[in-house]
Formats: sequence, C-alpha cells, structure tokens
Amino acid sequence: MKQPYSLKIDAYSHIVPPKYKDALYKVAPELHDRQVVPCAPLYDLDRRFRIMDKYEPLRQVLTLGRIPVEHVAGPAKAAELARLANDEMAELVTKYRDRFVAALATLAMNDIDAALNETDRGIKDLKFKGVYLHTPVDEKPLDSPEFMPLYEKMSQYDLPIVIHPMRKPDHPDFLTEKVSKYNMFSLFGWPYDTTAAMARLVFSGVMEKYPNLKIVTHHCGGMVPFYAERIRQFTQLLELGRQGERGLGLKREAIDYFRMFYADTAIYGNPTALMCGHAFFGADHILFGIDFPLGDIELGDRNYRQTINAIEQMDITEDDKKKIYEDNARSLMRLPI
Repeated sequence: MKQPYSLKIDAYSHIVPPKYKDALYKVAPELHDRQVVPCAPLYDLDRRFRIMDKYEPLRQVLTLGRIPVEHVAGPAKAAELARLANDEMAELVTKYRDRFVAALATLAMNDIDAALNETDRGIKDLKFKGVYLHTPVDEKPLDSPEFMPLYEKMSQYDLPIVIHPMRKPDHPDFLTEKVSKYNMFSLFGWPYDTTAAMARLVFSGVMEKYPNLKIVTHHCGGMVPFYAERIRQFTQLLELGRQGERGLGLKREAIDYFRMFYADTAIYGNPTALMCGHAFFGADHILFGIDFPLGDIELGDRNYRQTINAIEQMDITEDDKKKIYEDNARSLMRLPI
C-alpha cells in the first residue's frame, strides 16, 4: 500500500491577521465586510487549523489575502498597512512553526520606494522568503518602468515574486457595458490577467534582462500552457513582420522565456489541466498551492481535497509528485524545513 507523502507545502496560502483586519475595516469597511468576513479561515486560526488538520502533514507559506493595499489607500497609508500586515505575518510564522513555514512580503506598489524598502525589511529583518504583489497595479502593467528596480532587487536576492491577478468588477467584458457581469471579471479575467502579465514581462524583455528572476504565477500559468503553440506561432509571425509591427527583438524565441515562470496548482483539481501545466513548465517549476481559503464553497477544504486527488491522478513519477508537493517550494524559497 502506498504511503502518504511526508510533507505538503502550500506555497500560496492567504491570511488576514487580526490587527491588519481591524486597520482594513477602518479604511475600507464595505470591502472588509463583503470580501473578508464571509471567509472565516482567512482570519480565524481555529477554523483554519481544523481544515489543515485533515491534510496533515501540511504547512503553509503565508500571503496577505483578498484585497491589495493599494486598492484601499493612498501611498503613505498603503505602505503603513503593508508594514502592519508583514509584522503580523512574521509573528504568526514565529508562533506557529508547526503550521507556517514562511511568509511573503506584501508591498504597497503605489509607492515603489516604499515597496523597495519593505522588500529589504521583509527579507533581511523579518526573514521572509519572497514578495507578493498583484496585477495590474492600479491598472498599470507589470512591465512599467517604475517597477524595474524591484525586479533587479529580487534577482539579487534570488527569491521569488509571487503574483496574483486582481482585475476589479468595474472592468467590463464588453466596451458597451460599465461592469463585468456574472463574476466574469474573476472567473475568466483573472487567468487572463495572469497571462497578460506574463506576456508583458516576456515581450518587454524583462525576463531576458533578468535571467535569474523567479516569478510564481497563479492558476497554473493562466492560459499559457494550453496556448503554448499559439504563442509560439503568433510571436514568430511578429518576428517575420507579418503583423504590421516591429519584432520583439528578443535573443531567443518568446516561448522559451514563458517557460522561465513557475506555476501553482490552484485550478481546483483537474488532472488533465495539471498535466498540461506539467508538460509546459516541467516538474521543477510547479508548486503545490490551492489559493487557500478563497474560491472555495467549503472555504479551503474542497480545494485541498480536489487538488491532492488531482495530483495523485497525474501520470507522472512519484519523484515528480514529491517535487510538486514540497521540494520545489523548499528549493525556490530556501525554506527552513
């Protein structure tokens, strides 16, 4: 009989610590009540631990949950909120070492100088294992020139940037409308925004300029694995001048730079889709992560169950499954475990 794995590291787990939760309520009460309160495992550790206990041995890497600080406050206040959240996450990692193996620094990206300072503080002082940011940033793409110092800094630290799509409900799906209907801004918009962010970082030359840059993408790399050949063909047409635009000017094929990204398993199950991601990124670039406890009618329980079941159904070696469950996160984030 097959023995369970010794460890599963959820490399993409959200939390809302208590002091930060109170501060968030003061600046954005409506968002707090609508997006945080209904999901108790975000802030109730007892609820969180009861779910985690079902999948032991399980450890989490913490990221701030649900709402980007730059969506709720101006630069100075957003930086203050980021510091508060990071201090609390560091305290949780210290207090609950049997639950949380690390945290990723939240950054106020509407003030890049503050974001760079918080990156240094998070990694040097709080011992964080990477940084966490959203796309788009106040509707700006991630290849905006102002963000380049962050990529240079993270390349030097050799720790990952974990990106989360965060398109807003007022982003319409059709130009004749004012808002997105049927929750499509999230259902389809977020995987697209992940794809668009990856494309802009590739096409603008960021991934070429910083070959040591490590970026973890949500939802198994969005559309990229499924559309790999379409990406290859269309970028080849562009290079041949068949699209009426100048070529990209990259030293290698564009698709090669897309393979530099890492991807999590947060597609809520589906072994066939995970196999597609595995075929594109390779076993060394996929990390176990379920978006805990969000996007789940059982507040994290269902996503753990379905994702683990899907990984077990993948037609890959046991060594590759172990890489996904724990080895890749351990290596990428240099985890003390």
